[in-house]
Amino acid sequence: MPGISDLLNSTKHRPWKIPGINWVYYQEWNNALFLHWKVPFDELRKLVPCELKLDDYNGEYYISLVAFTMQKIHLRFLPSIQTVSDFYEINVRTYVNNNGKPGVYFLSIEAEKKLSVIIAKVLSGLPYERAFMKRFGSAYASENHEKNFFFSAKFQTGKINDQKSELDKWLTERYRLYLKKDNGFYYYDIHHLEWEIRFAELDHLKLRYNFGQLDLSSQTPDYVHYSPGVRVLSWQRKKLLS
Repeated sequence: MPGISDLLNSTKHRPWKIPGINWVYYQEWNNALFLHWKVPFDELRKLVPCELKLDDYNGEYYISLVAFTMQKIHLRFLPSIQTVSDFYEINVRTYVNNNGKPGVYFLSIEAEKKLSVIIAKVLSGLPYERAFMKRFGSAYASENHEKNFFFSAKFQTGKINDQKSELDKWLTERYRLYLKKDNGFYYYDIHHLEWEIRFAELDHLKLRYNFGQLDLSSQTPDYVHYSPGVRVLSWQRKKLLS
């Protein structure tokens, strides 16, 4: 497996340069299932702070659910501790763009382990919540009793998509996370190799995720992706300049 220096030197796929300072966090996002829905602008606009500009692809707006296994997350110079560093995660995100830097904004972010949720929330500032999750190969199940969210999926993966469309890349190649914390807006720069995307087909999907008037529960995803995963570096959180 290539080392960290190789990862840092592989940047041709990025839309902008990596930060010129040392990274702070390492993590792996493995066995990732992506579900993508087209959504109305007016309903999506209500869910994202007006300070963040919604990003669109050819005039269409998207919400994505990403179910994956987080592994080996740790601070620079510290080892990962499996009982805390490895857990299942589901995030529901949409797409924003600040001053030409496209990224994602989380509408929901859930993790399997209570201690991992507490630590991730404190260290990152991201709105992590606990959900009861199980994963068996290509089957994934989760329930968040607090918000009445539910997710159950079984899928099959196919060959590598070696002719990714511009939309495939637009939905997956995002190198910045935006968040609101207290009264301020912040971002994390991240870096990873380009996602290896495989064709995927759903055998089963049942979910209950609703955000105001926007309800994904009865809608079939417009696009489905699967990836074996990426190794990720992230930098210290920075405040957005007004």
